Amino acid sequence: MLAAVLSRVAGAAVVGYLLGSFPTADLVSRAEDVDLRTVGDRNPGWWNAREALGRRSALPVLLGDIAKGFLAAAVGRAMAREGQWWMPYVSGGAAMVGHAWPVFARFRGGRAVATLGGVAAVVSPRSLGIAMGAGAATYAATHSVQRAIQFGYVAFPLGQLVVDGARRTAATGALMSFVGLRFAMR
Repeated sequence: MLAAVLSRVAGAAVVGYLLGSFPTADLVSRAEDVDLRTVGDRNPGWWNAREALGRRSALPVLLGDIAKGFLAAAVGRAMAREGQWWMPYVSGGAAMVGHAWPVFARFRGGRAVATLGGVAAVVSPRSLGIAMGAGAATYAATHSVQRAIQFGYVAFPLGQLVVDGARRTAATGALMSFVGLRFAMR
């Protein structure tokens, strides 16, 4: 029984990592003849793509990075057995690691902010709705995308604490800490 659980966990982690490693920003920026690792904040993610390529050209980066987290967490959910609520966290977290250190981009990746957003859509869609509402209200008040994202990220675990309880919120906190670590590393 333990071997079967470990096998599913390892399989979910490998699939998550490989999905996270998909070089969305590299493909989009290559089409624009720009290397995001040499411009702006040198991060191959949506924010730097938005600054370097413009909003329209950066949109596929955002959508692709969200999709990586969503698909990885969905794989974890599909592989989970009853009571294994944590499997999407394993595969989604692995996608975040793959995004940060992608095998397909010489292990030089982004901070996994958008990838975490995709994971959030699977692990707690109601909390994501709360976070998006908080972000939209913040944007309406400030007209700042950065502030809207920050408020949304703060609102997610607060909403999740109410919706899902402490255990799942703690698991989300671990994923959010990974994003914080990635920011500290740059």
